[in-house]
Amino acid sequence: MLTRRILLGAGLTGAVIVTAGCLDEEGEEEGVAMERFEYGSDASQFAELTRPQTRSRGVVVVIHGGFWKAAYDASLGRPLALDLARRGWTTWNIEYRRVGPGAGGGGPGGGGGVPATLDDVAAAIDALADVTDLDRSTIVTLGHSAGGHLAAWAAARGRFGWPERVPVTAVISQAGVLDLTRASRAGLGGGAVEAFVGGPPGPAYDAVDPTRQLPLDVPVWCVHGRGDTSVPPSQSSSYVERAVAAGATAELVEVDGDHFVVIDPTSQAWARTIAILDGIG
Repeated sequence: MLTRRILLGAGLTGAVIVTAGCLDEEGEEEGVAMERFEYGSDASQFAELTRPQTRSRGVVVVIHGGFWKAAYDASLGRPLALDLARRGWTTWNIEYRRVGPGAGGGGPGGGGGVPATLDDVAAAIDALADVTDLDRSTIVTLGHSAGGHLAAWAAARGRFGWPERVPVTAVISQAGVLDLTRASRAGLGGGAVEAFVGGPPGPAYDAVDPTRQLPLDVPVWCVHGRGDTSVPPSQSSSYVERAVAAGATAELVEVDGDHFVVIDPTSQAWARTIAILDGIG
């Protein structure tokens, strides 16, 4: 069993970094302030907090995808975080160390892989405990692609030695990579799984593969485009079948479209995700 203890220093540092424009109910431009918090000393160890202007319905932890690669970053999650804040959710758009180019995962955003990326996701979620005036009774992890993997993994992290100061209460995986063994054998992302884990499927996958962590103690929704050619829909359908068979609460939500339609705030696929959240908080 892989065991980790995270020592990233005490407390958070925060600063308002951007005011982003979005449209109000009448289509007028309004400013939404995002506040940046650092949960560690690496440049990729930060999260962006956006609070709603009304009473919060809960916290959605937005976890971006990109096959855990340094070429992709938290900017992918900002449109979702802003849309959710407009709908009454507090959002926590997290960044983490990813697998970068060069030896040892170097390069901008690099230094990740197992266990560093998992350390960061666990620490970023637990950092919510240090945010003032925050209701933590509802914590939903929402992740796309590799972020879907991390969203599901985070709900089970306490079983494998990672701290769990802030437990996850629900998971929404958007086209998630939920079966790392099958994804590795299929060569998804050009060998991205083995680059992330550090080798082919084996015992080391037990602590990092959501399919091997069933059943979860929290509900999971798997939203997946029928036309997804980047992460096959079977990654979600098979996970849900196994989860239900193991006695867990899980639901497959199939939508029309490709790998990216689920993170388009103007799409019907995103509307299905909003409907799921409406049922949670």
